[in-house]
Amino acid sequence: ERLDRDVAIKVMPEHFAKDPARRERFEREARAVSSLNHPNICTLHDIGRYDGIDFIVMEHIDGETLASRLDRGALPLVQALQVGIQIDDGLDKAHRQGIVHRYLKPGNIMLTKQGAKLLDFGLAKPMAPDAVVAESALLTEDQPLTVEGSLVGTVQYMAPEQIEGKEADARTDIFAFGALLYETITGKRAFEGESRASLISAIMSSKPRDVSELQAGSSPALDRTVAKCLAKDPEDRWQTARDLV
Repeated sequence: ERLDRDVAIKVMPEHFAKDPARRERFEREARAVSSLNHPNICTLHDIGRYDGIDFIVMEHIDGETLASRLDRGALPLVQALQVGIQIDDGLDKAHRQGIVHRYLKPGNIMLTKQGAKLLDFGLAKPMAPDAVVAESALLTEDQPLTVEGSLVGTVQYMAPEQIEGKEADARTDIFAFGALLYETITGKRAFEGESRASLISAIMSSKPRDVSELQAGSSPALDRTVAKCLAKDPEDRWQTARDLV
């Protein structure tokens, strides 16, 4: 809910807030995120509890999500790269302060007149895959048509190590960024599957077509940049967001 032109409030779902461990972890990570100050990260002003209701107070942003924009097709190449650089610059800022997003996807990026803004930064704790799907969805206002669609949409940008339930680090965000940048440039998802199982199989074992095959005007250098983001082994990816920028 928007409170004024600069501030908005998001209320935590009741079944989330009732779990003391989840609430404690949420508060700890939210306070860490509130220390971030970057033009491409949505500012988290405060967290609180009133009359049994847990909430976060954040910057109000006018614009549309990247997910909504991609429903109309790929962004023009120059704009896609500008958005990508802004997102990655925000990631670099957070990573340097020890904060990993863990749940990067088009629905967590707002496009504004001032540039791209990262939302829900660091508020989804990595656990076993099903737990990540369930908990992260509480923090993002997706509206899938079916339960299966919800699962597929959530897994879409997960790195292989996340799917396996391993701890996320900066390179996990870089994989998700690669999948997001691929879709922003081409209008096609890097990995496809008709079910959650087939999508996971694609993420774990398949290689997407080169960006240049789908987007005229793209270059082999961009192919290599995106492919390195999407390497299955974290050791083979860009190791820092700064290198990627």
